[in-house]
Amino acid sequence: MLAWGDAALRLHLRLQEMDEVRLARLALTASRDVLIVTGAVDDLPWSEGVGYFASCPEVPALCMPTTLAADVPADLLFNALSSMHARVPLLLWPDPRAILPLDRLLPGSPALLARIHANWQSVGAQA
Repeated sequence: MLAWGDAALRLHLRLQEMDEVRLARLALTASRDVLIVTGAVDDLPWSEGVGYFASCPEVPALCMPTTLAADVPADLLFNALSSMHARVPLLLWPDPRAILPLDRLLPGSPALLARIHANWQSVGAQA
């Protein structure tokens, strides 16, 4: 799952409410405008405004929204994307348009959530 802007802040708050055992089963990464969370469906928190993605069955290193299908073969799409981006796996997101590397996901923890929050505050991206 991923969330942008205010939805990322809401998702971050939901993650803070989780017990540490469940949080540790998730993997997280964030940047200035986005929060990405992966894990088993039953462990993912509900949060308004998030989007969901999954690996393409034909190319597991390519992730796309669960509500969309590529209009070109997934292997060709991945080859084109990976020729421009050295890091894999990649998440292709339509709105806002983004290609996001997923190679730096870290195990969920209160310390990681605090670090994400501190980074957002330092760049003025989130409240």
